Amino acid sequence: MSPKPAPAGGAAVDALLEPAFLEDAVTRPMAEVRALRREAEQEEVNLSYTRRLLQGRLDIVRREMQRRAEDDGRSLVDLLPEILAEKGRGPAHGLGRHQTVQPANPDEYESWVNSLTPGVDLSSITGLTDAKLERAAKALAQAETGLSERRRGVQQVMDALAAELGRRYRDGEADVAALLADEGR
Repeated sequence: MSPKPAPAGGAAVDALLEPAFLEDAVTRPMAEVRALRREAEQEEVNLSYTRRLLQGRLDIVRREMQRRAEDDGRSLVDLLPEILAEKGRGPAHGLGRHQTVQPANPDEYESWVNSLTPGVDLSSITGLTDAKLERAAKALAQAETGLSERRRGVQQVMDALAAELGRRYRDGEADVAALLADEGR
């Protein structure tokens, strides 16, 4: 059996999720708190991107399993527009955050998703046995659950840092003119 892949986001996300990461935010200078928030934002974007990759593969695997069970004569290729359309997914569960950054290393995230199904080549999905498809679906679903939990944790860190920044402006501890000067550099 292949070793289990590291949790989504690896050590960078582990560090963000450590309680110590936020503990001293109230005593750090504004520039550091903003940098911490940007760091968390980048990791959230990375996790969101990885989740989309994972979810796409999971949707394809599940649809192939359904196609086989229903034996409706259509090929998986014929079903791709339906699979890729969001009509079959239900409401989005994201927080509707406006993203200002792009994923840092898309190839790394794709490799991570691919590592979730060792010995299962999803590029040849129609040639896989039912047992391999079921194992792939289970592995992808479990990974998606863990990834989503980590992403929610990172979002909570982002929210806590944003709240600390907001508190400083509200309480008069921060100067908007200084912020604009810093941003102008």
